[in-house]
Amino acid sequence: MTTPEHSPLGKHTAYADRYDPTLLFPIPRQAKRDEIGVREPLPFQGVDIWNAYELSWLDMHGKPMVGVAEFHVPANSPNIIESKSFKLYLNGFAQEPLANVAALRALLQQDLTRVAGAVVNVTIRAPRVAQHTFADLAGESIDELPVAIDDYGPPKADYLHANSDAEIVEETLVSDLLRSNCPVTGQPDWGSVQIAYRGAPIDREGLLRYLVSFRTHNEFHEQCVERIFVDVMKRCAPQRLSVYARYTRRGGLDINPFRSTDAALPGNSRAVRQ
Repeated sequence: MTTPEHSPLGKHTAYADRYDPTLLFPIPRQAKRDEIGVREPLPFQGVDIWNAYELSWLDMHGKPMVGVAEFHVPANSPNIIESKSFKLYLNGFAQEPLANVAALRALLQQDLTRVAGAVVNVTIRAPRVAQHTFADLAGESIDELPVAIDDYGPPKADYLHANSDAEIVEETLVSDLLRSNCPVTGQPDWGSVQIAYRGAPIDREGLLRYLVSFRTHNEFHEQCVERIFVDVMKRCAPQRLSVYARYTRRGGLDINPFRSTDAALPGNSRAVRQ
């Protein structure tokens, strides 16, 4: 079974310290896409960028090695990878002897591609080489708008609207107030979101109310971003749209979904909270 309640999420778990690809748990994307009316061909392009900061293995002499890994899971893959299973899988390399970084990368790409159902790109860097830059999402923050809010979920697309009588604008709006919850454990997922678009100006107060209405919503990171993309497209009809969320890490992993009408991919600079 590939539904969240059958995953290791929210259950007492024995942590493996040897390589075990069977730990990876896929969750099909389509069930949640059906809820928001997304069918093939997808109305967006994109990627889920994962960063792993707790990756370690042994060299052939038994000496521990460490690295920072970056994974790109394409949005058109049929499955997402459940995050706790991903952490357990990565932890399984802790006592695994490997010939070199290339051997580790090959295993990671092979296993993740099999579970996601599409090619997952893998990059591994030494910690002192990785040197992620810190940069909050570019754009104009809407968080200081003087609005009173008493609605914290479920998400309400009715808050979204654009002024179709106004001139077309091209702008990037950001909020650090995104919060949703794990659909299995109820644990909070904290994030920042960037909405870049060209079209009729979106009402900022309505957009902020909409984003805050995710606060008690139970959904995985990737699904939240797709819901935001679809709701903004339906309610505001921009000519172009990109939605990019940077979530804080848990268990040494952060997840950063990006969905866009354009093919260009975002950078991977770490936000301050990451």
